[in-house]
Amino acid sequence: MRNRRLFAGLAIAAATVALTPACSDGGRKATPAAVDATIKISPADGRRTVRPDRSIEVTVSGGRLDEVDVRQDGTATPGAFGADRRSWRTVWTLRPGVWYQVKAVARNRQGRVTAVMSRFRTAPATHRIGVADVTPQAGERVGVGMPIIVTFDGPVADRDRVTRALEVRADKADEGAWHWMSDRQVVYRPRRYWQPHQNVTLAAHLAGVRAARGVYGTADLTRTFAIGAANITVADARTHRMRIDHDGLTRTFRISMGKGTTREYTTTSGIHLTREKKQVVQMESPNCKPDQSGCDYYKEDVHLAVRISMGGEYVHQSVGEFDALGVRNASHGCVRTSPTGARYFFGIAQRGDIVKITGTSRHFVDEPNEGDWKYWNYPWSAWLKNGDLSR
Repeated sequence: MRNRRLFAGLAIAAATVALTPACSDGGRKATPAAVDATIKISPADGRRTVRPDRSIEVTVSGGRLDEVDVRQDGTATPGAFGADRRSWRTVWTLRPGVWYQVKAVARNRQGRVTAVMSRFRTAPATHRIGVADVTPQAGERVGVGMPIIVTFDGPVADRDRVTRALEVRADKADEGAWHWMSDRQVVYRPRRYWQPHQNVTLAAHLAGVRAARGVYGTADLTRTFAIGAANITVADARTHRMRIDHDGLTRTFRISMGKGTTREYTTTSGIHLTREKKQVVQMESPNCKPDQSGCDYYKEDVHLAVRISMGGEYVHQSVGEFDALGVRNASHGCVRTSPTGARYFFGIAQRGDIVKITGTSRHFVDEPNEGDWKYWNYPWSAWLKNGDLSR
């Protein structure tokens, strides 16, 4: 009986002690101790065959991420936190066949720090693809119609993956889009002409991008070029005038276009882009011999010549026949102008300037010449679609 009373007394005392903290300090309830933050890194530590087209992901439970630092041979790998800072993910794909080191730091609700380190290796690429050429050149100053042309050294099957890896940054935030011209070439143009006097950067984040089954990019590429003055020329075969708008300053010159006796001698209508310029270019009729009967043969040196198509069309100083300027079309397909007009046009010309020709029956967009830059002759809606372009 005595033992029962003692046990009951101890039980009551224990219950009293257990309840005391919950009623102490003015009646506030006790806060249970917070658990440490738990960090998870994927891919897992020690892996050696991680696919390079997969991202690095860091998540935390029971806290928030303070820091995530990913390094590859000492170089930081870019990534972004989730809105609640409970996750982090790499922005681009990973380089094949290299080691990555990940450091993540998080804090729980009480501020206690948890840090985790991880290291893994990506699988090497058995087949590689790279960039064979980029237009324009690094540091080049170009016109407001200049496209960005990226040519690969092999066929691209996974076009969407590659397109997502191509980043274009314009100082003036011009809107633009890519269009695949073939399985080896993709072209970027802005929705409207580039705004003048700004820098544009192409960042091709191709390392680790899967271009086809088993084929990966192995290196990134960056190119920066400048948009120069806004040179927009409109040449009309009916009025025999050429109006040049140079950064808002407008000048008009008399011209003479293709005589139109044959298709070859008819200037093509449409939006052209300047390609190159030379002080002197020797021109010769392509399908005509010197003594061929019924043939309008010519071979002549033309001065101040600016090429506008791969079919042999130029804007240049007239070779004689100055009486035709402003009156009639008398050339073999080029746009002729006066010495004053040619000097002015040649002096301001930069690759990628706009030259819009109107008033003829031959359309530039229908020409079969390989390498012509016809990109501004298609509506924006067609440019955004996959497959062949249509007017």
